[in-house]
Amino acid sequence: MKNKMLVTNIALILLVVIIAVVPLLLQKGAEFSGADSQAESVIFDLQADYKPWFSPVWEPPSGEVESLLFSLQAAIGAGVIGYYFGRKSKKKD
Repeated sequence: MKNKMLVTNIALILLVVIIAVVPLLLQKGAEFSGADSQAESVIFDLQADYKPWFSPVWEPPSGEVESLLFSLQAAIGAGVIGYYFGRKSKKKD
């Protein structure tokens, strides 16, 4: 039983790696941008005189810092969700 679960976990990890790597290999030289910047360019294409309703309070100094903050936010969220489900499943015992 434990051996079957190990094989399943390894297969799932390999599947995740394949899903992450294959698009990068198939689209060499492609620029991957976020949905926010794509939406902004479409809005300005449709209506050139568009003025945003507000501006950011603080702009990160570089794209790396922005990526770091986004990753940190995702890690904290995953930790909170994992903690919640871990506590919830422990209460059933």
